[in-house]
Amino acid sequence: MSKTAFIFPGQGAQYVGMGKDFYEQYPVAKEVFELASKVTGIDVAKLCFEENEDINITEYTQLAMLTTEVAILKVAEQKGLKADCAAGLSLGEYGALAASEVMELVDLFALIRKRGIYMQEAYPVGGAMTAVLGMDATVIEKICEETDGIVSIANYNCPGQIVITGEQAAVERAMEALKEAGARKCIPLKVSGPFHSALLAQAGEKLAAELAGITVKDPVIPYACNVEATMVTKADRVKELLSKQVCASVRWQQCIETMRAEGVDTFIEIGPGKTLTGFNRKIDKEIKTYNIETVEDLEKIMEVTTC
Repeated sequence: MSKTAFIFPGQGAQYVGMGKDFYEQYPVAKEVFELASKVTGIDVAKLCFEENEDINITEYTQLAMLTTEVAILKVAEQKGLKADCAAGLSLGEYGALAASEVMELVDLFALIRKRGIYMQEAYPVGGAMTAVLGMDATVIEKICEETDGIVSIANYNCPGQIVITGEQAAVERAMEALKEAGARKCIPLKVSGPFHSALLAQAGEKLAAELAGITVKDPVIPYACNVEATMVTKADRVKELLSKQVCASVRWQQCIETMRAEGVDTFIEIGPGKTLTGFNRKIDKEIKTYNIETVEDLEKIMEVTTC
């Protein structure tokens, strides 16, 4: 039996204008933007639709991305699209939480606002991230372990694409070692912190404190968590996994493989860009992946899917 998963992209896919057509054409999408603005005190529509520099600053990017993803999700659901499970890359995991309905949107938007601030503040200078292309993960893991300083794997994106993170000097030393070991390319990323590294432990602790006051429910549909690449089906582990996520590796490839093992053969990427669609092609060429970035994309999907 065919199964479908909703998947949500993370930070880096944002751009000015994302989600605007949904906002203008669907009241339910506009309501999502208005709720996010009310909860956080930030004009999220202005943040997403008008030229500004804040959209690329972590503490604002995360709110902008999540609001856009949830707005598109709500329209897709209103149109009748359904999923058997969900997952999201890093920040995108919060989109999966929305699809799984583990917490109220009011709490979700308040939490993502705090998450962005805590991650921005945890290590404001001296961190770095680099994408490593064309090298086996086990080799990268070994080189990171042998490098002086704090450096580790941030993202297992897909075969041939791993992201490392940590102290800038340590990341640079690891880059040189990786190139010598045969990495096809090492590309420094334009980010504002060493995300998904031990350097963000303080952010995880603060997030855990915020989560303590939030009511979490069993997922309506299970979601694959970044930290363990396992399916979350009960409320009791949600808070622990989310607090760990900011300083743990994102096991995206493993999340897709886990969902494939559960029988998922169709993935629908909800949000800006086609990053996850590209990853999926490299993870498993047999699966179908669609993406909903615009109203036109949604209309096309409604014509070809039966979910």
